[in-house]
Amino acid sequence: MKKVTYPMVVKDLTAAIACGKHPVGSLLPTELELSALYGTSRHTIRAALQELQQLGLVSRTKNVGTRVEARERAEGFQQTLASLDGLVQFGKAHVREVQHVEEIVVDLELARTLGCPGGTRWLRISSLRLPAEDLEHPVGWTDVYVEPAYAEAVPIVQASPQTLLSNIIEERFGRRIAQIRQEVDAVSVPGHLAVPLNVEPGSPALQIVRTYLDASRRAFEISVTVHPAGRFTLSMLLNRNTE
Repeated sequence: MKKVTYPMVVKDLTAAIACGKHPVGSLLPTELELSALYGTSRHTIRAALQELQQLGLVSRTKNVGTRVEARERAEGFQQTLASLDGLVQFGKAHVREVQHVEEIVVDLELARTLGCPGGTRWLRISSLRLPAEDLEHPVGWTDVYVEPAYAEAVPIVQASPQTLLSNIIEERFGRRIAQIRQEVDAVSVPGHLAVPLNVEPGSPALQIVRTYLDASRRAFEISVTVHPAGRFTLSMLLNRNTE
């Protein structure tokens, strides 16, 4: 019997996805099920699924499974940057201390940062991110903006500091993340964050704005994080299709 290799599995699953056997939005069989189906090891299956992920056909989420994202592979460059799994791991690696919660009306300056209309109402949850081994040097300060309708999620955030707010919204309100848009800027630490971040005002920092979009591409959560220089590294991987 011919040995099944991971390129063979990739080719077969790609064809199955393209013909609609595994529709967009559905979950593929588990690694164990695919291993039995193809008569090969889980290592081979895992390598095949990683290849499908790099092609943009599927996404993989711990404790959920492998979800079909597209029927055809993406062309040109594909950027794999800060997947939701990566954000979850970041949350687990740091202690989150909620500093304050307030409902605000966005002014024009903040609206430009958030990419939303001025005068809109948001619930702002501000917190420090602290490495467990060094509580004197915070990794960053995060302001999370969500629709006021999700106010009941706040106590859960405070009680579960390692859980992403977006996960809570998805589980309790059924609003699922379809896309996360991420923008990175070099900034100076504003004066009001200098003391909590334990740095000098105006010192260099990295600002990351993440906009969480639902299936209709409507933003329901926006986070703005300021990372002092030398305390956080953002890594990305750019893949290029060979065809």
